[in-house]
Amino acid sequence: MIRLALLRHGHTEWNRAGRIQGSSDIPLDGAARAELCELRLPPDWEAADLWSSPLKRAAETAHLVAGRAPRLAPELTEMSWGDWEGLRGVDLLAQPDSGFRHIEDWGWGYRAPGGESPAQLDARLRPWLAGLRQDAVAVCHIGVMRVLLARAHGWDFRGPAPFRIKRNRLFVLYLEGEQVTAAPDQIRLERRACG
Repeated sequence: MIRLALLRHGHTEWNRAGRIQGSSDIPLDGAARAELCELRLPPDWEAADLWSSPLKRAAETAHLVAGRAPRLAPELTEMSWGDWEGLRGVDLLAQPDSGFRHIEDWGWGYRAPGGESPAQLDARLRPWLAGLRQDAVAVCHIGVMRVLLARAHGWDFRGPAPFRIKRNRLFVLYLEGEQVTAAPDQIRLERRACG
């Protein structure tokens, strides 16, 4: 069995403004860098393989909390939101004909115009997961985490999600062949002096 710990990247200006980032390469903001400088991986995870999405916000988060450069995996890139990237979800929701809807009403096939569906992202992630050979930390994005956690919990993107993704926490999955299960608890990153 392999353990995979998922960590969401730190905040960006677009996060704070409620703008949809998707695969747009938006960097961390200054406040996120300062916060992440004071956090580190728990000792139990320091020797794990370190992977990251190639997007700046994830790769920099990985380097800040682990103190080393991650291996980049294009498969961990955030789900593309196509024509909606850079827009705000709240504005799209206010337009009845936009097609934008809350995650509880997605299903596996939902996608933005020109974007990816959760099912397409899942298909992109499966070969990467199958290639893992030892415990790993993957610094990635909320969409990637939602898809992997949905598989682990048997959730079909309909109704309330059985998990809540928070920052600065490791969400641990157990991988055995095609089987993915989730640990019951999240692990907080540890505090350290920023040097």
